[in-house]
Amino acid sequence: MIKAVSFDFYNTLVRFWPPLEEIQQAACHEFGLTVQQNDITRGYAVADVLFNRENEDRPLSKRTDEERIEFFGRYEQLILETAGIPVSMDLAKQVWKMALTVPKDFIPFNDSVPALEELRAAGYKVGIITNLRRDLGELCTRAGLASYLDFTVGSEEVGIEKPNPRIFMAALEKVGAAPEEVLHVGDQVRSDVMGAEGVGMKAVLIDRSGHTPEAESCLIISSLSELTKVLEDLS
Repeated sequence: MIKAVSFDFYNTLVRFWPPLEEIQQAACHEFGLTVQQNDITRGYAVADVLFNRENEDRPLSKRTDEERIEFFGRYEQLILETAGIPVSMDLAKQVWKMALTVPKDFIPFNDSVPALEELRAAGYKVGIITNLRRDLGELCTRAGLASYLDFTVGSEEVGIEKPNPRIFMAALEKVGAAPEEVLHVGDQVRSDVMGAEGVGMKAVLIDRSGHTPEAESCLIISSLSELTKVLEDLS
């Protein structure tokens, strides 16, 4: 029986505002590149797989500034290449740096707060497991989510990244539940689904765009409003 539901943070409960697609479009425009928002969304879905695997192997927070610039050059290249615009590494770095100049913040997806409210009302404990190395209390408060959460676990606190089992075990300890009593929801196949299932938790992939690579093998939802049905099926 499921007693708790954990969520990834970015791209599961929250997104950037302004949207990354708009920021990318504007940055590309500065260099004479024209790209459609849906193609950028597809590009991010592919590039985020690279991001999570690289971050798992060696956290970006522990790399030098030069190493991070090189990585994000490759990341930007992959976004644009997937969107149908091959560019040089030098141009990719320039686009990325231009995009970084735009101020942005996290805001919840429209379905996040209703889903959290419904879960809490149904008696589930609710929390976050994220690779963000940031002050989660501050982030969740600014995003308007703090009052709906029973626990948070982040890489800054635990010192490792998903899909390492230790970060999931830390969450299980906080919530006081066995692995099979917790459902984890996230947008990454490897970091979220495989990581959670690796310690015995249940897992579901949220694929809002329909572009997530390697998603075929997962239990998939496109909106958090579908969680009630998933939990009914698991009970």
